[in-house]
Amino acid sequence: MITDCEVIVVRTGTANLASVLAGLRRVGAAPRLSDNAAEIEQAARVVLPGVGAFGAAMERLQETGLEQVLRERIAAQRPTLAICLGMQLLCEGSEETPGVAGLGAVAGEVTRISGAVRVPQLGWNRVEADESCRLLNSGYAYFANSFKLDAVPIGWRAAYTDHGGRFVAAMERGPVLACQFHPELSGRWGLELCRRWFQARVRVEGVAC
Repeated sequence: MITDCEVIVVRTGTANLASVLAGLRRVGAAPRLSDNAAEIEQAARVVLPGVGAFGAAMERLQETGLEQVLRERIAAQRPTLAICLGMQLLCEGSEETPGVAGLGAVAGEVTRISGAVRVPQLGWNRVEADESCRLLNSGYAYFANSFKLDAVPIGWRAAYTDHGGRFVAAMERGPVLACQFHPELSGRWGLELCRRWFQARVRVEGVAC
C-alpha cells in the first residue's frame, strides 16, 4: 500500500543507502527500498541514488526493467530525486563507461573532471543557484565525484560549482531534482533541499503526511 508520505528509493545495487534513507526520514518521509518496476512506475515520489560505476548501475536498471520506467517518469516530470551517480544516469552516456548508454532522459554526456585538482572530488564545495531556481538555492554541499555534467540541458534550471572548471552541481525541472552532490550528507542546507523536494507535492496536491 502506497501512503502519501512514502518515497520509493531505487535499489540500484551501487549505492550506500543508509544515509539516503536516514536523510529522508529526517524530513518526514517514509522511505522504502524497491527495484520493482510496477511499484516505481506508480510511486508518488522516487529517489534514484548511486555510488559506484556508471556501467554497473545501468546494467542493474536494465536487469530490473527500470530503464524505461525511469525515463518516462522524468519525461512526465513526476517527483523524482536523483543523487550523485543517479544524476549522471539520467544523461545520454558517460566517459566512465564508453559505449554504454544512459537513460537519455536529459541531453548531455558526462565527462571526467580534469585540471590540476584532486580527483575524485571529496568534500565540501560552494553551490551557486540561478535566480530562476525554485527548489535549489546557494550554499555548501558535500561532493564525492570524479565525473560531471558540463552544461545544463534546455528546459532545466541549474546550480553550478567549480572544481577543475565550472559544471552542473544540480538541476531541476518542476518536481524533478538531480544533484551531483549528496544532499543527505550536506548538513542542514542539504536536508532543507530534500525537504523542499519532498513537500512540493504536498503543497501542489494538498495531500497530508
